[in-house]
Amino acid sequence: MKSSEIRQKFLEFFESKGHKVLPSASLIPKDDPTLLWINAGMAPFKAYFDGSATPPKRRVSNSQKCIRTNDIENVGKTARHHTFFEMLGNFSFGDYFKEDTIKWAYEFLVKELELDRDKLWISIYEEDDEAFDIWYNQVGVDKEKIVRMGKDENFWEIGTGPCGPCSEIHYDRGVDYGCGDDCKLGCDCDRYLEIWNLVFTQYNKTEDGEYLDLPNKNIDTGSGLERLVSLLQDAPTNFETDLFMPMINFITNNCDANYGDSDEADMAIKVIADHIRGVSFAISDGALPSNEGRGYVVRRILRRAVRYAKVLGLETPFLHKLVPVVVDVMGGYYGSLKDKEGQIKKIVRQEELRFQETLEQGMNILEDIIAELKEKGLAEIPGDKVFALYDTYGFPKELTEEIALERGFEIDSKGFVQSMDEQRKRARAAREDYDKDHSEVELFKEIRKEVGNVEFIGYQERKAEAKVVSLVKEGEKVEVIKSGEKGKVVLDKTPFYAEGGGQIGDKGVLSKGNLKVRILDTKEVAEVIVHQVEVLEGELVEGLEVEAIIDEVLRRDITRNHTATHLLHKVLKDLLGDHINQAGSLVTSERLRFDFSHFEALSKKELEKIEDKVNSKVLENLVLSIKEMTLDEAKALGATALFGEKYGEGVRVVAAGDYSIELCGGTHVQRTGEIGLFKIVNESGIAAGTRRIEGVTGRGALDYIKEQEGIIDELGNSLRANPKELKGKVEGLQGKIKDLEKEINRLKDKLASSQSGDLLSEAKDLNGVQAIIHSVDSLDADGLRKMGDNLKERLDSGIIVLASILKEKVIFVAIVSDDLVKEGYHAGKIIGQVAKVAGGGGGGRPNMAQAGGTKVDKVEDALRKAEELISFN
Repeated sequence: MKSSEIRQKFLEFFESKGHKVLPSASLIPKDDPTLLWINAGMAPFKAYFDGSATPPKRRVSNSQKCIRTNDIENVGKTARHHTFFEMLGNFSFGDYFKEDTIKWAYEFLVKELELDRDKLWISIYEEDDEAFDIWYNQVGVDKEKIVRMGKDENFWEIGTGPCGPCSEIHYDRGVDYGCGDDCKLGCDCDRYLEIWNLVFTQYNKTEDGEYLDLPNKNIDTGSGLERLVSLLQDAPTNFETDLFMPMINFITNNCDANYGDSDEADMAIKVIADHIRGVSFAISDGALPSNEGRGYVVRRILRRAVRYAKVLGLETPFLHKLVPVVVDVMGGYYGSLKDKEGQIKKIVRQEELRFQETLEQGMNILEDIIAELKEKGLAEIPGDKVFALYDTYGFPKELTEEIALERGFEIDSKGFVQSMDEQRKRARAAREDYDKDHSEVELFKEIRKEVGNVEFIGYQERKAEAKVVSLVKEGEKVEVIKSGEKGKVVLDKTPFYAEGGGQIGDKGVLSKGNLKVRILDTKEVAEVIVHQVEVLEGELVEGLEVEAIIDEVLRRDITRNHTATHLLHKVLKDLLGDHINQAGSLVTSERLRFDFSHFEALSKKELEKIEDKVNSKVLENLVLSIKEMTLDEAKALGATALFGEKYGEGVRVVAAGDYSIELCGGTHVQRTGEIGLFKIVNESGIAAGTRRIEGVTGRGALDYIKEQEGIIDELGNSLRANPKELKGKVEGLQGKIKDLEKEINRLKDKLASSQSGDLLSEAKDLNGVQAIIHSVDSLDADGLRKMGDNLKERLDSGIIVLASILKEKVIFVAIVSDDLVKEGYHAGKIIGQVAKVAGGGGGGRPNMAQAGGTKVDKVEDALRKAEELISFN
């Protein structure tokens, strides 16, 4: 049975049991600061389990994409470790419980998948008699095959809160997969394969350690698709299934290794096959390689795959060629992966090439470290330097160690571990700060339970009479915030828009009698609209009725910029292609910023076309219509949804005429004419395959034009020309500059020729080699090279090393005649060591090289180093 059939059977089975089948959520968690990635099937449903959000139905099912990298070093070593995997699950939010869960799981495995019931083994929590009764008396599993286990194995809990026992279903694969004839359930070997975990969330654990019955009991189950597939396809490991073999075959077809030839080659092949899946799905969900957060994880996985590709002799770039194979395997169910195939492929290729450059840079640095240690007579590379290579340049510790051993060096492993521990301490400190933010999320979850939903009326209203329902100061609930103090306020209703969808939160005031409160920002925390405030006069007291008034001028500026981003998004798709997708945005009162998927810088002409088309839609004065409808209705209209966003059944559709139609919760103008004018002020690249446009509208655009006019006026005054004459004036000056540069170069050549004659007479014989080693005054790099070339023409055979001090820096040039290059002299190696003496570095070709330094007082020492190198080559 194919993996696609197993997935489909699972979803259809639970649909027949009244479940709503939901698509997989994005790998990027929404509104959950506790998670870097969705790492379990239940993770997208946490808000449904804790009651802070209402599920679309009380029983749901899905196949959820997941990423875990906490044990990445085991990928390729074991049969079942993966960075990316799929979790099949069925969930009940206060609906059915143990009996239905157990019976359905058994029915699906035995009747739908036709697994041998005699090979099924069950583990339950040792005190869960109810689960035992269902498995034994109702399902009919033999007593001997129901194994009671302790809390560590069969009870799910994380600190305080909802928890409960679980029951795991295992399949006996036989003695060939075990570690001995007496192997039992619970052994670490592969004989008893866990294929499904049924979690019965029935208790609430208190701070005092009590387990109280939950009024609404929940079900959370998870079955790893990869494990089921390996079982049904009778594969020794997950890798010999149709989920991985197409990638494995592609890899082996492109290298000299065969799968099964050696443990080393097999591990490399499996790592690459696993990692390219994880990278492809992460990028498709909007996580692009970078140096922080999720992007750093993507980069780390990808670079690990590149390193293992090198083990197989696969030259960079190679991994991007595997992306279409992943899409062939997974794209049938995950349509977004197929839609983004081209983008994923390009990003992976660019990242591979970038890492190749990084590795080369790391090699150069390692060579310098080894050379320095040799000079000092040391034979161990310090741990902090090994760690710096690993942490800063992505240079693996193992590779450093391998190269070091080849050169007769060792590495300070203890120092490396110490540096790693220090980094972990820094990470823990950052985590503690993060946890403080998380504790605030928990606080506002409690507030939401107490006060209910906050009504947002800001689409229609700019002010409102509202009641203060909760106050928070310094992370704790309070009853009053006094004059001069800052805190956070929850109102029963509010006209203030909370930051979201790229749009910043509203500002404004709260007032009542002598009370005056400034609203500094508005954010949503745990689905509660929270106003960050500073009390200017009076006291803000819980229960007080206040007038809430937004800063309307600020709001109008924000709406102009937000509507402009919608027009910009559509124009980019029209002019550049359908591959354009929003990758992020920021909408403030001053400006807009729009990030989008594209693989090259935009030309001036393209930017002009984009700006002109946006402004044409502004001038058309299109009416903005905003409607609430179902997601299916919005899709039927052709509305653009932001990739990776999670939408409910009801969505808000913002349409500018019939031109731009997007799902959006932000605030907008009533007609596009209110935008006034749109100006692009900058275009740049922010990551591989991602560009950024920054722009201004309305008052911001007018200010920008005034600023540009001011610059033109200043230039006009300086050049004594009116704006129309400026172009001619500048062109005239550029012509004069070119003429002067030609004259300077002529004089430099003359000077170089003149000085060369003097230096030629100072040539030294060093170990049978004619050498000119000298410092000259105030020549730039170009002049120094010309002097060197001039000397080389006059010197039949020899080595030239020149230095010049210019603007408190040293420039070095080394030139070696062709006959001496053949004898082993190398200008690049000579100049690298010479420059190091003067606090610099550099290199180049065997016959010519250039370098720089910062220690001008070390020039003579550096030139003596050149003599030494030539004398003892």
